[in-house]
Amino acid sequence: MKYLPIPSKLFTQNRERFIKKMKPNSVAIFPGNPVLPTNGDAIYTYRPNADVVWLSGVVQEKSMVILYPDNPDKNAREVLVLIRPNEHLEKWEGHKLRKDEATAISGIKNVQWLDSIDAVLQVMMHHAENVYLNTNENDRLDTSLFRPDLLFVHDFMKRFPLHEYERSAPIMKELRAIKTKEEIAVTQEAVNITHKAFERVMKFIKPGVWEHEIEAEITHEFLRNRASRHAYDCIIASGDRARVLHYVENNQQCKDGELILMDFGAEYGNYCADLTRTIPVNGKFSKRQKEVYNAVLDVHNFAKKILKPGISIVDYTAKVCGEMEKQLLKIGLITKNDIKNQDPENPAYRKYFYHGVTHHLGIDVHDLGTRVLPVKEGMLFTIEPGIYIEEEQMGIRIENNVWLTKTGSTDLFKNIPITVEEIEAAMKRK
Repeated sequence: MKYLPIPSKLFTQNRERFIKKMKPNSVAIFPGNPVLPTNGDAIYTYRPNADVVWLSGVVQEKSMVILYPDNPDKNAREVLVLIRPNEHLEKWEGHKLRKDEATAISGIKNVQWLDSIDAVLQVMMHHAENVYLNTNENDRLDTSLFRPDLLFVHDFMKRFPLHEYERSAPIMKELRAIKTKEEIAVTQEAVNITHKAFERVMKFIKPGVWEHEIEAEITHEFLRNRASRHAYDCIIASGDRARVLHYVENNQQCKDGELILMDFGAEYGNYCADLTRTIPVNGKFSKRQKEVYNAVLDVHNFAKKILKPGISIVDYTAKVCGEMEKQLLKIGLITKNDIKNQDPENPAYRKYFYHGVTHHLGIDVHDLGTRVLPVKEGMLFTIEPGIYIEEEQMGIRIENNVWLTKTGSTDLFKNIPITVEEIEAAMKRK
């Protein structure tokens, strides 16, 4: 790992939070993600299971967390499972965690090797009545794909068919949505690195540079500041390409007079930042660009003002879209007649604003959390309205990350340039 050690208190607290939700005499098993092949004997860059990371901080492949708080053996109430290091494996893949190293990361004292865990599990299962098994229940999951988590569930239930089984996913969805101050401290590091990258590219961008060159500058700044990787595929979209929400080709030249939409974020300590800024390639907004940009900024600020504990995402989204409608009227993109005659299932504003306003953020860039119930203190959200105008070949989006407090929110990107004047001043200093 490139990032500095994360205090194990973060993961100890997370396990304690999950244990409080478990039924008496239950065991919870969280297997890690496998290494997946690409072509031939090559493999994809490894991505650990987010729940295993949330519970332990360990990112090594095939790691597993087992929780059995009512275990008669007090020393086996928390178990971390790792692959056993060996000389041949480490010659090919490098260092593998030793038990003391894994304990320092996770706070779990009982560390077992994967090749001997079956005997440990069998003893636990003979005492436990209920079993929590973990699956990916993200609402956006493509369930037609291969599912290693379901294979584990199938094999485990076949081996122990007479126990009562529970889903851990609903509990994880509830808990992971509420970020502790320790989690926010790590997220803030990801935000700070992302901020540095944005400051760097504001000084770098000028007419004639290529989108991929900007991506390279961002990547350089991420790595030199210990980010693990990009939190998601970097979007560097100049000109009309900014209307494509997930444009990642990043292979065009940035031209004088164009805007460039940049959506990127660092991952640090396994937590994600998610920033979007739209800036002028030549350092100066035109009158029309400024007008549309300020309309988006007004919607952004309105959304941040009303996103407080107690509001539901449904009500919040409706209010933000109502504000977007007002701004689109103001800048002449829709008319009162358009609104009067609109299809309720496809309102007029959707022509220019066709994505969601907000999503949960955390270990996953689209993190677990409610999409319908009232939001709560401690949740971490993006706020990212945008306006996309085909006839003007323009797309503008503004995105910050906010942590909900008792009465409002804390903007983790509060120190980064966001107004037209701040952006132009920062670009002029290059």
